[in-house]
Amino acid sequence: MRLVLTSSIALFLAAAAAQADDWPQWMGANRDNVWRETGLFEKFPKNGPSIVWRAPVAGGYAGPSVADGRVYVTDFVPDQAVESEEGESKPLAGKERIVCLNEATGDEMWNHAYAVTYGVSYPAGPRCTPNVNGGKVYTLGAEGHLFCVDAESGSVNWSKHLPEEYGTKTATWGYAGHPIVDGGRLICVVGGEGSHAVAFDKDSGRELWKSVTSSSQGYSSPTIIEFAGVRQLILFHPDAVVSLNLETGEPYWSVPYEATNGSVIMTPVRSGNLLYAAGFSHKNILIELSDKQPAATMLWQDQNKKGISPVNVQPFAENGEMYGFDQNGLLYGIEMATGIRRWQSGAPLNVERPLPSGTAFIVKNSDRFWMFNELGELLITKLSPSGYEEIDRTKVIEPTNVAFGRDVVWCAPAWANRRAYIRNGNECISVDLADPAAGE
Repeated sequence: MRLVLTSSIALFLAAAAAQADDWPQWMGANRDNVWRETGLFEKFPKNGPSIVWRAPVAGGYAGPSVADGRVYVTDFVPDQAVESEEGESKPLAGKERIVCLNEATGDEMWNHAYAVTYGVSYPAGPRCTPNVNGGKVYTLGAEGHLFCVDAESGSVNWSKHLPEEYGTKTATWGYAGHPIVDGGRLICVVGGEGSHAVAFDKDSGRELWKSVTSSSQGYSSPTIIEFAGVRQLILFHPDAVVSLNLETGEPYWSVPYEATNGSVIMTPVRSGNLLYAAGFSHKNILIELSDKQPAATMLWQDQNKKGISPVNVQPFAENGEMYGFDQNGLLYGIEMATGIRRWQSGAPLNVERPLPSGTAFIVKNSDRFWMFNELGELLITKLSPSGYEEIDRTKVIEPTNVAFGRDVVWCAPAWANRRAYIRNGNECISVDLADPAAGE
């Protein structure tokens, strides 16, 4: 009996360890770009990982999300075929869609489409990853169409057109701040007078509070930290980095900032009591958080030889170090407290010199960092204060968009079920990254 019981416990623990994780929103379940699954390839197979399925989708920069056996993707289908030029912003009519795929097969389960006319620059499609929470899917389109739909059926629970309801206009490159769910709240970057951020009741869409006025929306997503014993909503907008009370929207603190052309894209990253944010053209800021109360002090700002100015890629910070891509497409290792660049590398993008807006998305898994670059390649790497080490890489998908005269794919993957879910403007694919040997 003891042997049977011990064996049963071992099997239970093995099954629990093998349980797959979801990736239900931008940057994962904890919104921290950490992939916690085990049993992955140490190096790719000789012929590359297998593509489990391919599903047709239309244009978009929004990454997929994965939850409860389904994959959710948003895209844009123009009313008529167009020969898109990079960066153009003339009106383009069509339909944005929320598409639900079967996670195991890639078969379409449902889609919800709605009419929209794009006036944004780079009008490929939506920018924001769907957020799946409590049986509902929350999506935000490029022109500010906010939807809450049923995760199983796609039926609409509620919707809003943010520019119309809040008297604002879409930013040049579209709505790009990924909404965040906190308890019963859905918090969005909206724009407008006193409504840069708005908290909605996630079930009804009713406004709970609105807060902050900014000269423009920017493109940075809200994030939540807990410090000085208080949970704080952190916003990075073109005029400041601010902290708000999650329950009321009232400000705790604000540190001034001045963006170039309203271009703030990254979400602030924290390591210990340090908070770093940066926008285009070396507009960076390092903030020290008080551990006694919700308060903050600027340590240094706008140093063109310190830190990085990310464009498309969220940096990763831990243990006083930060790793991320600058607007020049080079990867840097940074000492956060000083902003000193310990090292730089063009290897992730196969370049020896700067590449404007060069993009490779980063997630941490155990002692490794996985990347997906704009060339359509998956990379297994190690990052440390001493430098960049590449273990392996493989190409899995073709770039379908054009930026700065080159073909790119600028869509962050979802990492779940020991797979990578990756989309371009033509298809969404499921890439098997499970190591059979580890499974044994």
